[in-house]
Order: sequence, then C-alpha cells, then structure tokens
Amino acid sequence: MRTRSIRFRLTAWYAAILTAALTLFGALIWLSLRHRLVSEIDRDLDGRASRFEKYFRSESKEAAGASLKDELEEFCQALPPASYIYLSGANGFVFRYPPGAPAPAAGFRVFERPFNSSGEAFTLEVGAPIADVLHTLDLLGLLLWSLIPAVIAIATLGGAWLSRRALKPVHDITASALTISIENLSDRLPVPATGDELARLTEVLNTMLARLETAVKTLSQFVADASHELRTPLAVIRTTAELALRRARAPETYRESLQEIAGETERMILLVEDLLLLARNQTGTAEMPLDPLDVREVLADVCAEVRKLAELRQIRIQPSLGNEPALISGNRLALHRLFLVLLDNAMKYSRNGGDVFVAVDCGEGRVSVSFEDFGAGINAADVPHIFERFYRADRARTDGGHGLGLSLADSIARAHRATIEVRSTEGAWTKFRVSFASREASPKPANQATKAGVTL
Repeated sequence: MRTRSIRFRLTAWYAAILTAALTLFGALIWLSLRHRLVSEIDRDLDGRASRFEKYFRSESKEAAGASLKDELEEFCQALPPASYIYLSGANGFVFRYPPGAPAPAAGFRVFERPFNSSGEAFTLEVGAPIADVLHTLDLLGLLLWSLIPAVIAIATLGGAWLSRRALKPVHDITASALTISIENLSDRLPVPATGDELARLTEVLNTMLARLETAVKTLSQFVADASHELRTPLAVIRTTAELALRRARAPETYRESLQEIAGETERMILLVEDLLLLARNQTGTAEMPLDPLDVREVLADVCAEVRKLAELRQIRIQPSLGNEPALISGNRLALHRLFLVLLDNAMKYSRNGGDVFVAVDCGEGRVSVSFEDFGAGINAADVPHIFERFYRADRARTDGGHGLGLSLADSIARAHRATIEVRSTEGAWTKFRVSFASREASPKPANQATKAGVTL
C-alpha cells in the first residue's frame, strides 16, 4: 500500500469534510426554501377555499342552477390569474373555473376541501400554478451545485497551502536531523519560535541529542581508557616473551618470565571481568537475584578474607557489627564484592599501623555499613569523580589499580537501590557509608537502580 504524506492526508480529509459540510448545508437550504414556498402557497389556497366556501353558502340560499354558476364565476374572476376552482356536489352539481379547463396537471398545487351546505355534501378543489416556485428552486439548486465544487476546489488549494506552511517546521526539523551524525552530535535542531507542540517536540529531541552526545563521549572515553589499561599488560607480556626467546637462558630465568606473564595475564583477566560486570549492570542485563540476607554475615566473611593482607600491611581491622540482625534484600556475591572493594580501598590508603573501622548501623528502616580509615584522605576536587571509571587521583596513580573498583561499588550499590556517601578530610580520614533499605522496608527488586549519592 502506497503511503501518503501528512500534508496530502490533511488536505484530503479537509476536502472530504468540507464537501460533506457544504453538501449538507446546500441541501438544507434548498429543502428549507422549498418547504417555505410551498407552505405559503398552501396557506394562500386554504384562504381562497375558505372565501369561496363562504361565498357559495351565501349565494346558494338565493340562487341556483345557472344563476348560481354565474355568481360563482364572477367571484372567481377576482381571484389571482391562473387560479383553478372545481366544485362538485352529491346531487350532480358541478362548477369549474375557468370554464372548460382540464384537470390540473403537473406544475399545479391543488388543495382539496370537503364541506356541507344546506344538508348537501360538496367537494372543493382549489389550485394554483407553482411554476415560479419550481423555477426559483431550480435556480437555487443550479447555483448551489455549481458554486459548491468551486468553493471546495478553492478551499482545497488553500488547505494545501496552509498545511504546507504549517508543516514547514517539520520539514526543516527533518532536514536538520538528517545532517546530524556521530561526527557532529553537538549540533542541535532549530527550535521554531512558535511555542507550540512542534517547539516542545524539538526541545525534547535536542535534549535527547544532548544525552546521546554525553553517552557517546562517555563510551569513547571508556573505550580509550580501557584500551590504555589493556595496552600496558599486553606490552609487558610481549616484551617479557621476546626477551625470553631472544637467547637461551637458565630455567629459573624462564620461570621468572612465565611468572611475570602469568601475573600480567591475571591482571588483564580481572580488568576484563570488571569491565564486563560494569557493562552488564549499566545495561540491566546482569543477573542479580536479591534474597533476604544479614549484611553482618557478608561483612564477617570479607573481614576474615582480608585479615592476613591487613596484617602484612600492619593495619588493624576493627569490626563493630552489632548484636541485632541487619536484614536487607541483596545478592550475597555482589555485596561481598562491594564490601571487599570498599574495605580494600580503606586499607590501601590507611597509614601503616593504623586502624580501619567497619560498622553496621540499623535504624529508621535503613541498614548502613560504614568503612572509615585514617590516612591520606581524598582531595575535595577528586570526591565528585572517584566513582567514574578509570579515574585515579594523583596520589593513586602508582598503586597498581586500574581505577574500576569504586565504579563497580557504585554499580552494585545502585543495583541494590542503595546510596554511597563519602566524607573525607585530605591528609586525615575518609569514611564511606553505604545505606540500604532494611528487609522490612525494602521494595521489590527492580531493573532500574537509584543513583548513588556522593557528598563531601
């Protein structure tokens, strides 16, 4: 089926509706005028019949036969020209005017009236020509049916022009949209200065383009950062392998080279896994069933897992998990990863011999988990960016990480409808606080997570 443009459809519908309206209007005018003219003739004929009947009653008392007919003919001569009178009685009395005139044919309006006079029944027919009325109606019909098509044609042309003018902003928007591609996403559609629906639609499209531009820039930066992070371990692996193959070496040297390659490979695997997890969480495709659990159990496992590493770094982990259950709806493996990232981050930037406090706090329908360290702290300028992928402050550039840990933490928190709050004083302390809805107040799991909050 061939598609039609909006302009064509608007013009066609306008022409169809206008045709129907004008046709109905013309028909109503013609019928109204016909009814009015015929009604006036009928009233006139009724008046003639009444006057003739009254005259006949008075004259029939004094005259009869030919004398009565002469009186009636004299009366009829005073009627309008071309009037027709026919009177017949039960006793055979017949009067016709004009004398010898045939019965009225087409083009006459006849009014019939029965009455009684002197105990005898009579039937009176009064007629008048309606040729003038029919001629007037024919002229009106001809005028209407000749003018209506002309009016429709003119109106259709005007409607086509108006629809073209009204849809011109749509044409301009379409033409501008066709010029926008991935290379010039910063361009915007021209907003008509009309303040109507098209202007609002254009503003919405520009807002969408702005979001797309931001998303593309973020994706480009993400790809660039990921490529940069992958380039380093690949370069190390290649260089180590080339050096090992350049000449014969002792078995221990080969073992050291293989260990270095294995370490860099493991670093690449962790980086790729983190990238995949971030991508799945962002697109909502990650399978993360939420079940009732006690966050104290997850925290206890995480603290036990890093205790030996903490001892190597001469850092004391001080857990305060409380005695009351801290129930939430969560995914145990994901929360283990979230708490491990935050605890490892606290240990990483805590001063040697320092303490890291891990606490659980329940109240007002919320369960909060906090990680507090006393060490380098976070610069105020870095706080708004610490959850961005691959972001690393100057002091963290040589710590061996790839800058995805806090991004993962933020992604997991949002998947649990949780918020992360950061408070820090540079050179003194840092505290991360993750707040969940308690099991009693937890909503049903949803695909869309809330944005984690960051404050200083």
